[in-house]
Amino acid sequence: MAPEALTLADRVFQEIQSAIVRGELKPGAKMSEAELAARYGVSRGPLREALRRLEGRKLLTRIPHVGVRVVSLSFPELIHIYQVREALEGLAARLAAEHMSREEVQGLKALLAEHEKQAELQQGRAYYQEEGDFDFHYRIVQGSRNEVLSQMLCGELYHRVRLYRYQFSVTEGRPHKAFGEHHRIIEAIEARDGEMAEILMRRHIGSARKNIEAHFRDHIAQAPDASAHEAAAARGKGRGDRPAIQRGEDNE
Repeated sequence: MAPEALTLADRVFQEIQSAIVRGELKPGAKMSEAELAARYGVSRGPLREALRRLEGRKLLTRIPHVGVRVVSLSFPELIHIYQVREALEGLAARLAAEHMSREEVQGLKALLAEHEKQAELQQGRAYYQEEGDFDFHYRIVQGSRNEVLSQMLCGELYHRVRLYRYQFSVTEGRPHKAFGEHHRIIEAIEARDGEMAEILMRRHIGSARKNIEAHFRDHIAQAPDASAHEAAAARGKGRGDRPAIQRGEDNE
């Protein structure tokens, strides 16, 4: 029974994680065990194991007297994460240009060739990357050969970032732009130009951050009851009590 239960837990874990990343289970949404068990066709045991693992990845949060909900980051939290990514992933790209083998660089090119086949990307609707070795950013961090960077960027932070990277890629023009930026970063790494690789990666993530900021401003502008405080927040002048980013506001 134990191996079967573990297999079910693995499957449900992957399916729920994908649903969270793709926004099918929206930030802040309450997770009903009964509904999830019916939706994924499993008993409570494997489901609870999967939910515990998702809590461990900080994709779910347990609130006393409320229950389990999908994590929801505030606008300032998300911008702070992207500022950290801009600096650290820029460094990772510089180091990758120094340390990645020729075979690893070719592997990055092959990965982008696979990404290009995605119907969503071809249609300019979104740019989805599976986790780990199927993720362009993950591969570059690993290629930096820096364990501290790997721990910082590929641990808990990595899984929370994936959620918002996909959901904010659902922007007109952004999927193709992000894909082209990936190609230019690989070209700099292949040329062993660490300085250029860092500049391009920082610019790439900075562009994604600006996309998030623009979406937030648009959301506030379109809200009929937007307050002066919210408008200030959208301009980057508000404090830490700004509302959380939701799926409906649809980056890299």
